Amino acid sequence: MDYRIFPPEEILETTVTLPLSKSISARALIMAALGADRPEEVADCDDTAAMERALGSDDENINVGAAGTAMRFLTAYYAAVPGKKVVIDGCERMRERPIGVLVDALRRLGARIEYVGREGYPPLKIEGTRLTGGEVEMDATVSSQFVSAVLMVAPTMALPLKLKLEGDTVSAPYIKMTVAMMRERGIAVETERDSITVASQPYAGGGAAVERDWSAAAFWYEIAAITAGWVTLPGLTDNSIQGDSVLAEIYPRLGVVTEWGEDGAELSATPDLFSRIDLDMTDTPDLAQAVAVTACAVGLPFRLTGVSSLRIKETDRLEALCRELLKVGCLAETEGDNVISWDGRRMPLMAMPEIDTYGDHRMAMAFAPLAVFIPGIVIKDIEVVGKSYPGYWDALRSAGFTLTDASEAQ
Repeated sequence: MDYRIFPPEEILETTVTLPLSKSISARALIMAALGADRPEEVADCDDTAAMERALGSDDENINVGAAGTAMRFLTAYYAAVPGKKVVIDGCERMRERPIGVLVDALRRLGARIEYVGREGYPPLKIEGTRLTGGEVEMDATVSSQFVSAVLMVAPTMALPLKLKLEGDTVSAPYIKMTVAMMRERGIAVETERDSITVASQPYAGGGAAVERDWSAAAFWYEIAAITAGWVTLPGLTDNSIQGDSVLAEIYPRLGVVTEWGEDGAELSATPDLFSRIDLDMTDTPDLAQAVAVTACAVGLPFRLTGVSSLRIKETDRLEALCRELLKVGCLAETEGDNVISWDGRRMPLMAMPEIDTYGDHRMAMAFAPLAVFIPGIVIKDIEVVGKSYPGYWDALRSAGFTLTDASEAQ
């Protein structure tokens, strides 16, 4: 289904209950399967559901669909469970997302993993065994999830694991999240500049409750910036283990300040925009779409570096951003694989934009707020938000946006 979206008729003032963190939930579920306590509540979204179905299944054929986190974490989990035999697969896009760095590291630790099709990509045939532990090197420049996947199964290994990270680590805060959660569950983890050592010992305890999702908050920061309205996000804290909490530091440059109240984060507009914005997104690539679209909406030239990992997400997010920003009149450009920028050039709209989402939840959520400036903008395949934030469209309605079936006559 496609939605045609219209902006609120009055100044926006809304309170939004964000979903629980998908990233924390996925890690908590893997650790629970390895012996820790299961959280009372986890994120209600497609990715977490795929993880729970897989962990609860005795089937030897596991399909995680578009859930990249599940593919990576479950690959390590199944490899570390003695006697477990599975073939793990996903959607067509998943078969295009490389997993060789993770498989190579696991094999060096004694894992029995075979490629069913193309070398370096899912599907994978896995026969679980107790992994050896010891010292192993791993390329940390492709995905932090590869590193987190190995770390979480490390306590089950025969020997302590010393994981040496090669290259500039991408999305490092997500590795810090994994380490923090493992420590909450009784695991001794030591970190150095380029290595992490994990003890061989049982998981114990359940850790803290799952936090509200800072990644989902990005789109409400965007809405606050575009509408110059007020948004309250209960449950967010300024001491989160989520790296995307850096939103509170980024968005003052885009016209939104954060105040911390009893109800959580209170977002409000400020006229103190920067003249342009230059950001290194290496640690927080999932924020790039919201930041880029916000900057275009408020007329702020930008240059985002450290975005190479966006090439292998649900879609090639760099190409998708350039194509869809062009539809709304903004001529963004990429520089190789690691930069996307906009110098402020615009072109007139010749037709009502219809935004393709490429099977990517963040494309849909990033472009929907542009209805404030382009009433009637169409977002295609609105179901994609179910991957991380199924309640997004209802939250937009509650904030005063009007969403109609784009196929209906206007």
